[in-house]
Amino acid sequence: MNWHPCMTPKVGLYANFCGYTDVHPYEIVRVVSDKIIDIRAMDAKLANGWKPEMIPGGFCAHTVNNQSQEYDYASIPGAPLVRARLRKDGRWYSKQGRHSIAGKPHKFHDYNF
Repeated sequence: MNWHPCMTPKVGLYANFCGYTDVHPYEIVRVVSDKIIDIRAMDAKLANGWKPEMIPGGFCAHTVNNQSQEYDYASIPGAPLVRARLRKDGRWYSKQGRHSIAGKPHKFHDYNF
């Protein structure tokens, strides 16, 4: 995911939201201070006609190609800004939850849950 725990946030990088097994892309819009950033959700659409290939198993089915998802990303200029803060544990958190600073946007939907 092109992530490093010591990556310094700056405009042009991303703060992907980590929600259990799903990941949602956010872009860094403004660095307020060394411990506060403003971020904004991005649009992510499945690329290349990717569709989940499911076989019986798990809760009701198991997606065998879950790790091959590819997305096209786009900014949403009208999306509301979200403030994220650096905590003592070295991770960034907003009201939504934990974000990871990365060089690329990242989206992942876990079809197995």
